[in-house]
Amino acid sequence: MNDDAMNDEVPLDDEEFDAGLLEEELRRAAVILDPLPAELRQIAVEAYALHDLDARIAELTFDSVVDAIPVRGAGDVPRMLTFRAGEVTVDVEVTAQGLMGQVLPPQPARIEVLSGPQSAAPLLADDMGRFTTDAPLSGPFALRLRTGGEVVVTEWLRA
Repeated sequence: MNDDAMNDEVPLDDEEFDAGLLEEELRRAAVILDPLPAELRQIAVEAYALHDLDARIAELTFDSVVDAIPVRGAGDVPRMLTFRAGEVTVDVEVTAQGLMGQVLPPQPARIEVLSGPQSAAPLLADDMGRFTTDAPLSGPFALRLRTGGEVVVTEWLRA
């Protein structure tokens, strides 16, 4: 390509430039040209698994998809979940608009919605243990609760 051809190019306006498309193309190129070694990926997964080693796992004790009696004609009903870890119970209602829940016995808590590599902003439960988020869930998710000095992690479920 000669210098005259390069000078004839029309610059793109900000409206025509799609940064998301450029980022996606760069990610694809990086995967092809500089792939992540399998050993490094395995080490990262193992290290991440250990970061909550002292967390208690909350068992799913109720899931309305499995345990509730279906109601004929009811559409878009929220999914009700109950998790238990020792004396701590977490009731959660999952809807297309997000989730709301309550920690029992009522107590302040910091709740993280785990849904992939990016962590969402933590939710704060009030003195009654209530929390809510308007971020809709998609794909697998779990909750990590920090109540006082205790860490509780729920089972992973699909939204």
